[in-house]
Amino acid sequence: MSELQSYEIPAGTRRERADKLLAAAFPEHSRSAWQRAFEAGRVTRAGVVLDKKTELHAGDTVTFSFADVVPSELKAADIALDVLFEDEHMLAVNKAAGMVVHPGSGTGADTLVHALLGHCEGSLSGIGGVERPGIVHRLDKDTTGVIVVAKSDAAHRALSEQFAERHLHKEYLALVTGVPRLLSGRIESSISRHPIHRHKMTTGEGGKPARTDWTREQSYAPHAALMRCHILTGRTHQIRVHMKSIGHSILGDAIYGWKDSAPLPMVPPRVMLHAEFLKFHHPITARTLEIRAPLPDDFKAMLAALEKATK
Repeated sequence: MSELQSYEIPAGTRRERADKLLAAAFPEHSRSAWQRAFEAGRVTRAGVVLDKKTELHAGDTVTFSFADVVPSELKAADIALDVLFEDEHMLAVNKAAGMVVHPGSGTGADTLVHALLGHCEGSLSGIGGVERPGIVHRLDKDTTGVIVVAKSDAAHRALSEQFAERHLHKEYLALVTGVPRLLSGRIESSISRHPIHRHKMTTGEGGKPARTDWTREQSYAPHAALMRCHILTGRTHQIRVHMKSIGHSILGDAIYGWKDSAPLPMVPPRVMLHAEFLKFHHPITARTLEIRAPLPDDFKAMLAALEKATK
């Protein structure tokens, strides 16, 4: 356990939830580190354990300590990464198709976590009390493109806040079945876990609000269309679910409505979705970063086949 610390809330500070006030006062500690401290009863005021939602005000003295980071049992792997940006605080990677982000049931030692442990050699943010890569968002196994990783708790906290507060700009490229009649549109449909098929998501009442703005980049009538999707929320399988909801499932996405019966010039090798562009603020310097991931070879091959078939 870390050393016990005390902090007096400065004069003029407005009343605020304990977790938010302390996280703002000590940005070197991640949001998850504070979460663990509250859950372990290590944040107190006048000897009374505080809940994270307890309001603090000027003059209060809070004492706290943090759990020690436990070394991970995961082994670093020598897996090549397509690094798009890197400095001492963070890096951005163009994730390959078929690569799982986090280890889990049924995964091997070939996840993005294993690759990052090898690439960064220990200089990664400790998340969840375990020394593991500070990934702040995820991509599905078959989805390629930009994913950002924090190397410190301060960077992880700042990046996580941008994702949570939607203070960034995310664009994906998707190849969909058929050709939308309109050149652009907006989908605002809540997304929730499917009541029967728990591995799937669905639209409808009772879910979390989700918004996807799309434009039709290229028509390959009648087979397919290339869509640019700007997501203003980050729900699980959002683009896949939203594209299905308007009758244009993503090529290769059998879970969300794509069928192999369509007459295509080649069989899609995977779900044809690519996280192409991410614009956000650097977590430490606040400099605007624009990261763009080149299309992978399988996506380019699919585009070339469609282009040839529609000439």
